[in-house]
Amino acid sequence: MKNRKFTTYLYWGITAFLVISACILLVFVMIHMEKVKRLAGFLTEILMPVIYGGVLAYLLTPIYNRVAKGTERFLKKYVKQAKRARMLGKGTATAVSLAVLFAVVSGLLAILIPQLISSIRGIINSLPSNLNNLEQWLLHLLDDNPELASEVTALFNATGLELQGWINQNIVPSLSNLNENFLQNLWDVVSTVSSSVMDVVTVLKNVFIGVIVTAYMLNIKDSFCAHGKKAVYGLLPLRFANRFVKEVRFIHEVFGGFIIGKLLDSLIIGILCFCGMSLMKLPYVMLVSVIVGVTNVIPFFGPFIGAIPSAFFILLVNPLQCLYFLIFVLLLQQFDGNILGPKILGDSTGISSFGVLFSILLFGGLFGFVGMIIGVPTFAVLYNLGKDGVEHFLRKKDLSCNTEDYAELDYIENDQKTYVRKQED
Repeated sequence: MKNRKFTTYLYWGITAFLVISACILLVFVMIHMEKVKRLAGFLTEILMPVIYGGVLAYLLTPIYNRVAKGTERFLKKYVKQAKRARMLGKGTATAVSLAVLFAVVSGLLAILIPQLISSIRGIINSLPSNLNNLEQWLLHLLDDNPELASEVTALFNATGLELQGWINQNIVPSLSNLNENFLQNLWDVVSTVSSSVMDVVTVLKNVFIGVIVTAYMLNIKDSFCAHGKKAVYGLLPLRFANRFVKEVRFIHEVFGGFIIGKLLDSLIIGILCFCGMSLMKLPYVMLVSVIVGVTNVIPFFGPFIGAIPSAFFILLVNPLQCLYFLIFVLLLQQFDGNILGPKILGDSTGISSFGVLFSILLFGGLFGFVGMIIGVPTFAVLYNLGKDGVEHFLRKKDLSCNTEDYAELDYIENDQKTYVRKQED
């Protein structure tokens, strides 16, 4: 009896200590927020190769698992030792995963980079004539209103001069030294872009080490998960440990299903955009398709973010084709939102449209472009944790967990737990 009381007091003492420590840590972080941000940025820069490797390993895990299991199953027919067959399966899966990574990246770069360079050069070279044609088209529309036409002309000229100045200062220098050789072109582009952010050697080092980390993580992920579960079950009570493992599995399902599904969905949308624009003979097909496909990774706002600059490029060439493009993108995004997206993603997040909008605004404001991508699955996980917590306390009070039971609820009688609803007058 005394041992049980001592254990109870010790448990509550440790809990109180952890709660107080968490509060003190939270206050410290809020007071020294700038220092914490600098420290986080410093650690992120150091661990960037590990971050690259972790992300790539996570994306390649489905390929690795299928190849490893298939190879191991095949080799067991010819190799007597199960451990040796398993090791050969892992080695084959690692090689295949890295080969797929290199093939996808090199293939996309070989296809996209020359086309993008050609499109950007075409925009720059034809910009003065396109601006002039657009100005004449606007003036023709405003023949009946000379005052508005003069104001539009002044604004248009000022905007055109600023746009040309920005291109001459920022874009032209990046393209002026490009040669016909593809690798040299790629190196020049990477060097120019990276010089304002970090040294090219650092980028290449991070990528190279990141690929090595990817190979290691693919092979040790099972062992890493086993050690993690061992630590969880060793430190937490069995009930909490089971709940923790269940929530981590749910997080994996949400993030894995959403991110991989969204990447596949965006790739398909980019290809459909390329095919549709080619059939309609619209300008800058490759450039616009890349923009639409990449921005489609962002839920809700992605189509608008990609359509605005793309429509502007086409508007400079032909206003009527710009209208066709906007209609085409609207139809494409309706197809994606109502047919393709649900088929690929399903109900992987389980949150409403308002939750999607809220999560993108919140996490996008906090973490930028990356926050807009991971905001939806992160909010889905937080929402699920909050929902489970609320339902846990409801069950402890013998109350219903069905949301419909609380619609138009006035109060709940304390004795018999009767749900009294509002009476219409």
